[in-house]
Amino acid sequence: MLVTFRSGPAGGKPNLAQVPTVRSTPEGRAGRLRSAFLNPAHLIRSINDPEHPLTLEELNVVEQVRVKVDDAESTVAVAFTPTIPHCSMATLIGLSIKVKLIRSLPERFKLDVHITPGTHASEHAVNKQLADKERVAAALENSHLLEVVNQCLSARS
Repeated sequence: MLVTFRSGPAGGKPNLAQVPTVRSTPEGRAGRLRSAFLNPAHLIRSINDPEHPLTLEELNVVEQVRVKVDDAESTVAVAFTPTIPHCSMATLIGLSIKVKLIRSLPERFKLDVHITPGTHASEHAVNKQLADKERVAAALENSHLLEVVNQCLSARS
């Protein structure tokens, strides 16, 4: 089953809070219901930017059109766009997205969190770090870094 998202208002950017459109497959109604709740775009929309008092959605760092879910293949791909081409927080933002998805989705899903092509000066290096399971695990063993990630994931009051 492949989950895609409806576009936003005419001329406007789509909102991550919109309901996904689910294409029917032989799984039937139960499969459609399960996938309707499998909405990674909704999970990551409220992640806080590490430098600004805004969410990643508010800064257009994450948008639903760059979140792809393939339930049948158990894959989730998220492309994010840093606010500037030399954003020093790109790796931390990607790590925060990856941690939120790891904590929220079933273990069967393979995650691909990467920078939108052509939007960051160190795109290749950041993507390589985010794709390396050992580097991600080592980063999360660092108590200071884990605290910063948890701050990004916590609700702001």
